[in-house]
Amino acid sequence: MKRTDNNPAISNQVFSTTRRTLLKMTAVAACTGLFAVPGIASADSSKAQVDSIHFLIPGGAGGGWDGTARGTGEALKKSGLVDTVSFQNLSGGGGGKAIAYLIETAKQQQGTLLVNSTPIVVRSLMGVFPQSFRDLTPVAATIADYAALVVRNDSKYTHWDQIVADFKENPRNVKVAGGSSRGSLDHLVPAAAIKEEGLDPRALRYIAYDAGGKAMAGLLSGEADILSTGLGEALEMSKAGQVRILAITAPERVSDAPNVPTLKEMGNNTVFANWRGFFGAPGLSSEKAEEYAKVLGDMYQTDAWETVRSRNGWVNVYKPTTEFTAFLEKQEEQVGTLMRELGFLK
Repeated sequence: MKRTDNNPAISNQVFSTTRRTLLKMTAVAACTGLFAVPGIASADSSKAQVDSIHFLIPGGAGGGWDGTARGTGEALKKSGLVDTVSFQNLSGGGGGKAIAYLIETAKQQQGTLLVNSTPIVVRSLMGVFPQSFRDLTPVAATIADYAALVVRNDSKYTHWDQIVADFKENPRNVKVAGGSSRGSLDHLVPAAAIKEEGLDPRALRYIAYDAGGKAMAGLLSGEADILSTGLGEALEMSKAGQVRILAITAPERVSDAPNVPTLKEMGNNTVFANWRGFFGAPGLSSEKAEEYAKVLGDMYQTDAWETVRSRNGWVNVYKPTTEFTAFLEKQEEQVGTLMRELGFLK
């Protein structure tokens, strides 16, 4: 039997900045069952099987969306749950280009699943694109990924306190790279951590790149001092000795990266996990959406998926169809409150 949640603490804490915000977010999580996973497997004991899935990825290679779609496709194919998988990267507009494409070509995309995550909520709130999750067919949330602050191996930074000290001296001294636009999660996470220190998050010097692979290149070339990304995007490079993960936003150390400290143990209470999941085109039938959701649920019980999950340090989260929609509605309210507190929304 595979693990359904390798860190149960995620059900109580998702994203916190100040202690006041932490209490508020924890209360919301308790009310909505946020990331609580009482059972991963589908209720029906029979295994679902789908002939083919085409994954639409709204970012470039090397990013979290890309890794999630390709890892999911790998597990589905190797486990025999899906016969054929294919992938299409369509970056641009903070993910909006792929969403617009899926909507405009919906009749031809009934076999397509768009991978997305918390940014579909964040960027809709910011008006980066006019669409929202309501314009698509939510199929299932599948994983959560902790945020990571990454530095080069030769970086002078070995502790979060050193970053805080440099920021206090001059915010321009600290350059943070991220694989998405200003106001995105890659921006929000370090801004939240800075705010937790009693400093102005709006003064954070954030350098936006189009996809995580380009942001990693910016870090390695010296264009930035710190990379804000997902743990799954940095874990393999860290294990290979190419970068060093300074801290992650988990409530406690995770078993897949036991040597990586948390911000919390460094005295900063920022805790965050970014869900990722899949959406169908508008007009996708409820029967087809349920079929896709079931095959994704069955995937958790396979050795192929455990290999992918542990390699990336992901947490298993399963919220199918209507549960996923209810979760998105609650998160829209929750994240909107947080973004206003951080100064990203009026």
